[in-house]
Amino acid sequence: MGLALASVAALGTILGGLLVGARAHWSAVMLRLFVATGAGFLLCVALLRMLPEALLIAPGRALPLVVGGYFLTHVFEHSLVRHFHFGEEVHTEVVREGSSAAATLGLGLHSFFDGVSIAAGYHLSPALGWLVFTAIALHKLPEGFTIASIVRAAGGSRARAIGTAALVGGACILGAVLLAGRTDLAGPGLAIATGVTIYVAATDLVPEVNKEVGHHLAFTVLGGAVLYLLTAWLLASLGIR
Repeated sequence: MGLALASVAALGTILGGLLVGARAHWSAVMLRLFVATGAGFLLCVALLRMLPEALLIAPGRALPLVVGGYFLTHVFEHSLVRHFHFGEEVHTEVVREGSSAAATLGLGLHSFFDGVSIAAGYHLSPALGWLVFTAIALHKLPEGFTIASIVRAAGGSRARAIGTAALVGGACILGAVLLAGRTDLAGPGLAIATGVTIYVAATDLVPEVNKEVGHHLAFTVLGGAVLYLLTAWLLASLGIR
């Protein structure tokens, strides 16, 4: 089931790439709403469910692995790319040809750990797997939109943009495949993925929200947190634990 959920999440990345390929420019409003909601949901699921589960399974190793996952994402996602943000990339003057490859590597890494998170979470608890899946699904569309926009801004074709989005989405499936049936890797994998998730939520998504003038997106982040609580309550009500 974890692999199936990861595959559905990967489709969100591909859909984001298809949207970029469909026309030249898109309104940023809906994407920012997805980003803001995803930020709130991701922070809640990482801090309230993923981190406690990781500490319970591997109390002596969890925190170093969480920190390692956080900084690993930083190195791959931002140290390799001079200009990066979630959403449509329109600053063609600062995006170089090598930027798309570096961005693919960086986003591919955290997409890989998205798959790890879903598979490890579902193995430890079906409710955790569904919560992680929901959190990840919320930011998969902006993720696909981001990588496809970077490819287009760097001079790549629409077909290449869509193909790159599919490649990043495929990394999510790969992460889930590698965790399938590996009970020994579930704890460490969840800990590293927790660090990656915290980075994506707090360092990638929240700063995108903070760029906006006004309070509507701030309340949307809180809406993501409320959505997490409602989802957790619904899963418990259905007996999924």
